[in-house]
Amino acid sequence: MKRAMMTAACLALLAAAAHAQTSVRTPAPALSPDKAAFRALYKELVETNTELSNKDEKTGTCTTAAKRMAAHLTAAGYPAADVKVWTAPEHPLEGGLFAVLHGTDPKAKPMLLLAHIDVVEAKRADWTRDPFTLIEEGGYFYGRGTSDDKAEASVWVDTMVRLKQEGFKPKRDIKIALTCGEETAGAFNGAEWLATHERKLIDAEFALNEGAGGRLDKAGRPVILNIQAGEKFPQNYQLEVTNPGGHSSRPTRVNAIDELAHALVRIEDYQFPIKFTDASRAYFTEMAKLTPEPEAGQMRALLKDTTDKTAAEAMRDDPGANGMLHTTCIPTMLSGGHATNAQPQRATAVVNCRIFPGETVEAVRAKLESLSADPGVKVTVMETRSPISLKPPPLTPEIMGPVKQVAGEIWPGTPIVPTLTAGGTDGAFLIPAGIPTYGLTGMFGDPDGNGVHGLNERIRVKSLYDGRDFLYRVVKLYAAQG
Repeated sequence: MKRAMMTAACLALLAAAAHAQTSVRTPAPALSPDKAAFRALYKELVETNTELSNKDEKTGTCTTAAKRMAAHLTAAGYPAADVKVWTAPEHPLEGGLFAVLHGTDPKAKPMLLLAHIDVVEAKRADWTRDPFTLIEEGGYFYGRGTSDDKAEASVWVDTMVRLKQEGFKPKRDIKIALTCGEETAGAFNGAEWLATHERKLIDAEFALNEGAGGRLDKAGRPVILNIQAGEKFPQNYQLEVTNPGGHSSRPTRVNAIDELAHALVRIEDYQFPIKFTDASRAYFTEMAKLTPEPEAGQMRALLKDTTDKTAAEAMRDDPGANGMLHTTCIPTMLSGGHATNAQPQRATAVVNCRIFPGETVEAVRAKLESLSADPGVKVTVMETRSPISLKPPPLTPEIMGPVKQVAGEIWPGTPIVPTLTAGGTDGAFLIPAGIPTYGLTGMFGDPDGNGVHGLNERIRVKSLYDGRDFLYRVVKLYAAQG
């Protein structure tokens, strides 16, 4: 018995040693030199803390990030005249980067590569890992901005470096603009500043931006690749009720908080009319083929008849789809009263609306006022983020051709589905300025959203590298157009 136990122990030790030797013999495959350089660039950008609250130029700020990315371009051979780190006079820490690779045909209109380098605030105590240290673990890159939007920003810089190093001669100018302020409402916005102060600098036939990637299933397989054409317009409205107030022991029929609450319930019960753009119609047409019943049937019903109330009501259970179908308005902030033993003299709510293309800010305000059904509820327009674009950019053969060609080679058989984004991007500033802007990353995400704007943001390592290859090849095809 003792001998058997010793024999088993020896065999276990031998197995462990063999496993260790096997582990040593099969290290993770080394990155190619160009991919290793990209990873280092990406790491540098992610680890630059570009939260709006960070004022330490050693650890971050957008201006620091812009300077660091500019250094990669000048090291690749771009002349100083073609690389510009810019700041608005009153916002020295919220700068951006502009650069250009000149084309050979002066008649060919430029293209623009756009991305933002600021990030959503990230509280270290809430994260599993340091949000401003790039960590590769379990097939993912973790860190704030690893996906939104430093993935694409890094790819754009890397693409410009690669094109310069290989001596590529584009037919049209290729421009790049990295900007600050996209993630914080009311903050200085670099894309807006360029559109209003340096319009000629970024003039382009079209721009490529964030706003759409790809979707993976639970097993990590590509389901669809999206290209964004148009976005809903974010607008906040304030609902306010004021009353004389009084002692809480002498209640009156009119109470500011009650009035406001009743108005919000009526707004909650209302659904704005279902509408489609060309892009969103194409999206739901394709998704109806890929989605199980009964959701697929609801999509087909609305494509056939936008007034189908049963299908529209059912689609409210899918937040993503519901957000694309029509204008939506929800309360996001409440405030009311001034003392526990007094009738409220004031009650306010902020209602955040995402306005469907073609509708106006004032029309939505008037609808909210009508839904309130109470002259005591005052509805006002709060700060407007950007000009409103009434018409989404068209998905022309010139735009779709390169996407279909390269995507078909990298992800054969994966449908390419146009989409209308319910969120907001910096395209909201460029489209009204006359630069059609499309969301295109080629980076596939998980069904749960990968922690974007939340905790432990991440992106699959493979998704980032595949997106890098996709965008590089697509840019070269676009650059050859004239």
